[in-house]
Amino acid sequence: MEGMNDWLSFSMHESLNHDLAIRRFCPARMELEQGEECWEEITFSEIELLSPDDDSTSPPHLADSEVDELVDSFINVNQDGDKDDKSFEKDQDFNHLQDDHIEAFSMVNDVFQDVPKMNIEGDELEMSSSFEDLETVSDMEPRVEDMTQGVDQGLHLVHLLLACAEALGCRDTRLAETMLSQIWPSVSPWGDSLQRVSYCFAMGLKCRLSHLNNVNAHGTFTIGGAMDRSLIVRAEKMEAFQLLHQATPYIAFGFMAANEAICQAAKEKDSLHIIDLGMEHALQWPSLMRTLASRPQGPPKLRITGLIDGHNLLELEASMKELAEEASSLGIRLEFNLVSEPVSPLLLTTENLNLREGEALFVNSIMHLHKFVKESRGSLKAILQAIKKLNPTLLTVVEQDANHNGPFFLGRFIESLHYYSAIFDSLEASLPRNSPKRIKMEKVQFSTEICNIIAYEGSNRIERHERADQWRRQLSRAGFQVMGLKCMSQARMMLSVYGIDGYTLATEKGCLLLGWKGRPIMLASAWQVHNLFPS
Repeated sequence: MEGMNDWLSFSMHESLNHDLAIRRFCPARMELEQGEECWEEITFSEIELLSPDDDSTSPPHLADSEVDELVDSFINVNQDGDKDDKSFEKDQDFNHLQDDHIEAFSMVNDVFQDVPKMNIEGDELEMSSSFEDLETVSDMEPRVEDMTQGVDQGLHLVHLLLACAEALGCRDTRLAETMLSQIWPSVSPWGDSLQRVSYCFAMGLKCRLSHLNNVNAHGTFTIGGAMDRSLIVRAEKMEAFQLLHQATPYIAFGFMAANEAICQAAKEKDSLHIIDLGMEHALQWPSLMRTLASRPQGPPKLRITGLIDGHNLLELEASMKELAEEASSLGIRLEFNLVSEPVSPLLLTTENLNLREGEALFVNSIMHLHKFVKESRGSLKAILQAIKKLNPTLLTVVEQDANHNGPFFLGRFIESLHYYSAIFDSLEASLPRNSPKRIKMEKVQFSTEICNIIAYEGSNRIERHERADQWRRQLSRAGFQVMGLKCMSQARMMLSVYGIDGYTLATEKGCLLLGWKGRPIMLASAWQVHNLFPS
């Protein structure tokens, strides 16, 4: 990339060893190494264990070898996706899962009808907020002679991000400010993938620093969370989501897997009722209706109840009316109902949802259940138990496959840096750097998620993504058993539409996983009520 020599503008007069990069930035960490205990004094109701099986009793501490492996993994993901064996083991042992079917797909020109064709050229979107006034720049590849220097600069940048995060974990705001001042010249919202993702994380670190500077007398965060989140207007967020659906397979993968599971479970059913948790759009349902209309015995009656938060009621009503017209053209009788009330155990009852005798009930959750994983797991448990009492034919769950709900800030920071670096690398392979669509997705969809994960605590932190094994544990405890998804061939066909080499598929104990260069990104699963559990 042109101008790589000017990427970093801070002094290099000191060699970057591990004391400089991490521990020396945190006086409390030095005390820890001398035998004193340095906990992130998290007094905002945030220390929750991932499960009773977890036995971690102290904050994460990065050894020198761990820092090397961590930094190498970020550099390697931008160097043709090569990873060493150790970094692969860190990624959930993704290459050694039960029923291991990881495959890198040769992309062909087959068209999968569920995925809209991309139209990258000629798109113009207005940018705002911290991404305002981005001028269109030429998409220049790095010169060969700059590659080695680029790797060194990238390594240094990751070290600085880690150092700033650990300073914030130790509540050393002065040092965190110093680190941020060195990070800003190295990051850019329109640079390469590492610069872009680092920019988003720097914004998150800045936000957390601001919150720490407003710690009250009790040592807890004073956060105007609702006001901050409202800065991204709903229409802008929906636009970014639609662009993500068009430009990458991450959203379409979840729709496809959930719809296939519903169709398989509804083969002998004449009347279907789908409860869509946290419904924000109708993008999932056209492909389902086309599949149902092609059944040899004819299409069933279809009823969709969307549980929404009320802010986008008019837009959803318009979308569902269009969907009803499309259903009629396919010979399907579609009835829809939108319930403008947040999902809660009190709402999930036979009476409130108007369940009818003879209908096969399906509950659908697309990236929504993680919002109920709060300070304790009681909220999620109550939701799952309420769903179980409805005795659905199937519960479909699509979630981000990442551990962004750990009790300690530094651990969440490292995990999320890994995760979003892989996503940004996939966008680098899919879209030019000056694409307004790409900038919109990174700013509105991913930057806001990153900020919520690393800058917020307590009830303000809603992006609490978890790994497939945690979802399996929680759903099993609530009385569900996984139903193996049988749509690997459909997933392969879907990936072929995008024409990008690097996406990977795997199955893990009934869950279907979509990844980028071996790094799991999304999980899809289907669940039935376990007959051995009492209702």
